[in-house]
Amino acid sequence: MNMFIHELRAYRKSTIIWSISLTLIVILYMSLYPSFAKDADDFMKVLQGYPEPIRKALGIHLGSFFTILGFYCFPLSFVTLCGAIQAMNYGTSIVSKEVREKTADFLLTKPVTRTAVMTAKLLAVFASLIITNIIYLASASVIAYQVRTDDFSFKIFILLSLTMLFIQLIFMAMGVILSVLIPKVKSVLSVSLPTVFAFYFLGMFSDTTGETAKRYLSPFKYFDTAYIIKHSAYEASFLIAGAIIMLLAIAASYFVYLKKDIHAV
Repeated sequence: MNMFIHELRAYRKSTIIWSISLTLIVILYMSLYPSFAKDADDFMKVLQGYPEPIRKALGIHLGSFFTILGFYCFPLSFVTLCGAIQAMNYGTSIVSKEVREKTADFLLTKPVTRTAVMTAKLLAVFASLIITNIIYLASASVIAYQVRTDDFSFKIFILLSLTMLFIQLIFMAMGVILSVLIPKVKSVLSVSLPTVFAFYFLGMFSDTTGETAKRYLSPFKYFDTAYIIKHSAYEASFLIAGAIIMLLAIAASYFVYLKKDIHAV
């Protein structure tokens, strides 16, 4: 428990910064909604000039864009991108920071198993992501009710918002497996940013083809906002695929970490 608290405190400042940043993004964009709704016809003409893959990548669906839920998908695409970077940073730092800060040998000489070390670190990261999402969801809900022009389904709003958490968990798991596979990570950003943006642009590429199968290549495409708005649910196949990726990555991380040689200072 002490290790969990220590790790949670280590992420405290970062969690606060990320929570505030994500909140500011959604407040900034959602504050524009009344203007978009008021001049819907003019903005519709502008948006029709954008290629459909670009609109999909930005979460813009013309059929629902000028509703509060449809418009919310637009900033949500940026929020999930930033959230994925946060999660990838946390996942990559779980093991690598001990090597980078030369504390790995000290930690592992303590009367505690590697399984306990990894579990405590994972729980601390998970708790930090949950806190971030609670703060974000509360802030997004308040601003949505402030700028709405019509009633909307709060259930769908929550489903849309929770896509960030699910995407974060997938990228966190990816970060963890990379942290145990790469011998020495000098900077988590050098790993997390290229990885997250690679999957983001891979998702944009899948939009250009229109093939459902290619959506499995990018976690960013596992949650189709248009589908969620229409059906008030997630697509089960993609939800299962995300869970499998996360569980396999975490299981592999434990396996590698338990067998890995930790170099002393």
